[in-house]
Amino acid sequence: MSEETKNLVRQQFGASAAAYATSAVHAQGASLGRLIELVQPQPTWEVLDVATGAGHTALALAPHVQRVVGSDLTPQMVSQARALAAERGISNVTFEMGDVEKLPFRPGSFDLVTCRVALHHFPQPERALAEMVRVCRRDGLVAVIDNIVPADPPIAKAVNSFEKMRDPSHVRALTLQELSDLFQAVGLIVTHTETMRKPMDFYDWLRRMAVSAPMSAYLEAWLLDPERSVHAFFQPVRGDETISMMLTEGIIVGRR
Repeated sequence: MSEETKNLVRQQFGASAAAYATSAVHAQGASLGRLIELVQPQPTWEVLDVATGAGHTALALAPHVQRVVGSDLTPQMVSQARALAAERGISNVTFEMGDVEKLPFRPGSFDLVTCRVALHHFPQPERALAEMVRVCRRDGLVAVIDNIVPADPPIAKAVNSFEKMRDPSHVRALTLQELSDLFQAVGLIVTHTETMRKPMDFYDWLRRMAVSAPMSAYLEAWLLDPERSVHAFFQPVRGDETISMMLTEGIIVGRR
């Protein structure tokens, strides 16, 4: 990841850190509970959550394991995560600065390494995933949850373009097959894959990234145009003062 890209990520998410700390989608999304069901965390485990953001995944895992470390590139996110942990009285989790492409941990340090709704920000996801594998113990697990796009290339391109206009730090959401291929390329044995539809309030989705009024209006018109492929993918439903939409998350677990 270039320094320019890292600075863009810090800028985008530094400004939005408080919004992510209070985001119900990130704190209580269905995929978070499903992740815990799938990996079955054990009391003796040490866990790393990379690109932890406001720390929701790390905090959800903490009651089930011995220790959790949350790592993030953005100082404001780390501060928010620490504040949430203190507020909830969770003492077996620590948060620190860390670059996913060069994690500051020894090889084989963790039983489980997770990354939730962040991989689409990585310019070199294979490099990040290789680092996650490096710090995972032999026979340990790596689990990724991320927004995914359809296998149809034109639709995937349209969805990614839509996402990038809302968030300039967005790089590319992958297909589930591409995620699976990445896991295998870095030496993981894929043990489980699935997808989940994730409801999202369109206006909250925009506010979290402080999207300008002109861009918000443009994205709304694009989303609601039935002739556009993003309309079929996101399935927007207009209410009196809201627009609900559906994202798709992929969940993939691999064993080292």
